Amino acid sequence: MKNLLFTLFILSLTIPTIKAQDVPNPITTAAPFLLITPDARAGGMGDVGVATSPDANSLHHNPAKIAFMNSQYKIGVIYTPWLRELTNDVFLGGFTVANRLNERSAWGVSLKYFNLGEIQLTDDFGGDQGVEKLNEFSLAGTYALKLNETFSMGVGMRFIRSDLGIEISNTVLNPVNTFSVDISGYYQSEEQNYGDFNGKWRGGFNLSNIGPKVSYTDEADNENFIPTNLKLGGGFDFILDDYNKIAATLEFTKLLVPTPPLRDPITGEITEGQDDNVGFFKGMFQSFGDAPGGFSEEMKEFTWALGVEYTYDNAFAVRTGYFNENDLKGGRKYFTLGAGFKFKSSNIDISYLFNSSDVNNPLENTLRFSLAFDFGDLYEDY
Repeated sequence: MKNLLFTLFILSLTIPTIKAQDVPNPITTAAPFLLITPDARAGGMGDVGVATSPDANSLHHNPAKIAFMNSQYKIGVIYTPWLRELTNDVFLGGFTVANRLNERSAWGVSLKYFNLGEIQLTDDFGGDQGVEKLNEFSLAGTYALKLNETFSMGVGMRFIRSDLGIEISNTVLNPVNTFSVDISGYYQSEEQNYGDFNGKWRGGFNLSNIGPKVSYTDEADNENFIPTNLKLGGGFDFILDDYNKIAATLEFTKLLVPTPPLRDPITGEITEGQDDNVGFFKGMFQSFGDAPGGFSEEMKEFTWALGVEYTYDNAFAVRTGYFNENDLKGGRKYFTLGAGFKFKSSNIDISYLFNSSDVNNPLENTLRFSLAFDFGDLYEDY
């Protein structure tokens, strides 16, 4: 990375909501790294995770799941290379720690660190303007409680810091510090018999990153929404026998951020859509009905993903999945493969992404890895 132009290119690729080049109305947010799927298990299943069985990285996908953990403690470590075909110093890393306190409650903390590498800045004449180190991170804490034998809810708070501070010529980007709140829920049925096999139903939702707008500049009217996001999903576990299980999960996501309206290029007056200069709370509700193209465009703002996981004796897993985003809203489409291995109290997961659209994916042709460790007492309601 040699100049500011390349930096901005990298930042644009890290925004999951960017549209195709021929669509002049993208939805962008501050701190888009919060939406990156951090773990290889979900990465092998099309990035689904809101309704899958609990694991060490549940705090990212659906924190309410940790109340159903099968062990007293879970520790997860993640590392995700980013833009590996362009550079080798951009990555997402972090860890999670979750503790099931008793039969009903659990708490957890997670840290995500997104390193954007060192940026060599130059002026219009190629003169050296110094080196900037750009990074973002979040620190989150969650408490989850089982309201009954099949349903739990979680609440959490997150500190977010986005340090994209750049000072060159007339450009100044200040670091951003803010807080957000998460609300989540998870349903897991009792195991039931369906003839030749047993099964469990799973469902979940996660309303994440609820928080105020932020600004990277000193201009009061130049504020950005953080990526408030809604995940909804459901799945079913086909328990074939004591050793073989197949889990299928379908998930939908939507950014609860207003869609920018279409404006007259001369007067600046809104011609279609609604004014997006609103507060974050009003913007969450407005995001369901403000698209310039009406209801049909609103539906295009939902992404969907399907993931399948086969496990043998809870010791070996094979995974696959597909993720789809409408061509007018970003066009991300990709298949994923993954595998998992369990050795006593430790787990290792890997995943690989196959891009299936014309839009470049930052994880294309990249292996992702994650580690997890289980400690303490075991629970039987997993």
